[in-house]
Amino acid sequence: MIDVENLSKSYGPVPAVRGITFQVAAGEIVGFLGPNGAGKTTTMRMLTGYLPPSDGRVKIAGFDVFEQPMEARAEIGYLPESPPVYPELTVTEYLSFVAELKGVSRSKKSARIATVIEQLHLGDMRKRLIGHLSKGFRQRVGLAQALIHEPKVLILDEPTVGLDPAQIVEIRNLIRGLAKDRTVILSTHILPEVSAICRRVIIISGGRIAGEGALDTLIAGAGARQQLKIVAKGPTWGAIESALTTAGAKVSRTGGVEPLHEATVVSPSGDDLRETVFRAAVAGGWTLLEMTPQGGSLEDVFMKLTTTEEGVAAA
Repeated sequence: MIDVENLSKSYGPVPAVRGITFQVAAGEIVGFLGPNGAGKTTTMRMLTGYLPPSDGRVKIAGFDVFEQPMEARAEIGYLPESPPVYPELTVTEYLSFVAELKGVSRSKKSARIATVIEQLHLGDMRKRLIGHLSKGFRQRVGLAQALIHEPKVLILDEPTVGLDPAQIVEIRNLIRGLAKDRTVILSTHILPEVSAICRRVIIISGGRIAGEGALDTLIAGAGARQQLKIVAKGPTWGAIESALTTAGAKVSRTGGVEPLHEATVVSPSGDDLRETVFRAAVAGGWTLLEMTPQGGSLEDVFMKLTTTEEGVAAA
């Protein structure tokens, strides 16, 4: 559904995007991540045809964005980081205007406006001037304009900015529901948001793809540390620390009052430490009250791939 090949963009002598290639299949929700200045927004603008590339090509639903721009754009719903809304219009007036711009027929326009207003819970705001809405509601109106023409592809840049926790959950559920019939590429700095919505991620750093793949696979492949939270009862903390260090683990105490000890146990090699901790407890004669795995996270992967030259070179 989205096919990007050797896409590059330079501003004079300064490269912003350097020959990136990736595909997103129909029905996928893919997280597009990277630090500030990595080239995310530039890439998304090229995907929508808003910005021409220096090299490479983009196809949306089989249409070349630059050779068949009208056909490609008809398949794209785009929500930029700053929603393209007009503060002097009411919500309904604005959506009517956008529907006409995007070629929604007169016979379908009223129904489409009603549908997106219901999807985004904008019913109480439909007659309000957009300039009088909160940032969260303006964000919803921006998402409504991206959906009004029923596009096959949604490109969302920070879609939950300014929303409260309840609204964020609503938008998450909406995006999941939309992916049944559409392809979604989602850019955000909120990594838990990606973990909650996306099964696959693309991480860009220095204008290149530093990592790409299923979330679980990336976490495992990046050597994210495996760690355990333990609560133990028995001997002194020194005896517990010594036993686990001897077994090859790194240990840091996080709390507890004698004779209870709470700690985080980390495996630098990524191995599962539960058996090691259990055997140490049996050998040392202390009681293991809790042992909770806390595996690597998307944050671990993101930091590894975007803060080391090795991660960038892997692209």
